[in-house]
Amino acid sequence: MGQLPSYVLWLMAAMAFMGYALGSVPFGLILTNLGGAGDLRSIGSGNIGATNVLRTGRKDLAAATLGLDAAKGFLAVLIAWVMTSPDYSDHTASLAALAAVVGHCFPIFLGFRGGKGVATGLGALLALSPITGLVGCAVWLGVAKASRISSAGALAAFVAMPVVILALYGFSFQASPKPMATLLISILVIARHHENIGRILRGTESRIGQKKD
Repeated sequence: MGQLPSYVLWLMAAMAFMGYALGSVPFGLILTNLGGAGDLRSIGSGNIGATNVLRTGRKDLAAATLGLDAAKGFLAVLIAWVMTSPDYSDHTASLAALAAVVGHCFPIFLGFRGGKGVATGLGALLALSPITGLVGCAVWLGVAKASRISSAGALAAFVAMPVVILALYGFSFQASPKPMATLLISILVIARHHENIGRILRGTESRIGQKKD
């Protein structure tokens, strides 16, 4: 594919803005406030994701946060595909997927201090490449169940997914931007887990269901 037409570049910019805005919605914080669980930023790790919501003892709110955080990534990709012609839909959808994860990690509504992008990334990649997303979900659940460490499952999933999508599409941006988007999302999510990686190596990482002081 040659140089993209100017209207496609404008559409890509619009879809990036849309993805970022959707990703920025802090569902974990909203749900815990509405559910009377307090300010999530002052609980446990202070993270706005489902794992920290679970530390409030509200499994229902944690499940809702997980679903909604995944849904905003999925929806961002879906909207981009619907709004773009088939010739360029992979480009806008890939950009929207990345923007949604960036929005969750650095939300404008919270002074750019957000979550780690796991659920949003999985939702976006499920829409962008269903096989890749399903493999990621399976790896996440399998490793998290075996280790009882949510972050270990997330890290394993975001290491596995770039490998899967490279096997499916190869690594040529002109052929498909999906592998590049998946790689960038995975790098961002893994980077956001740098403290978790240190705790895993030290054997001090919190386990699923364990409240963190």
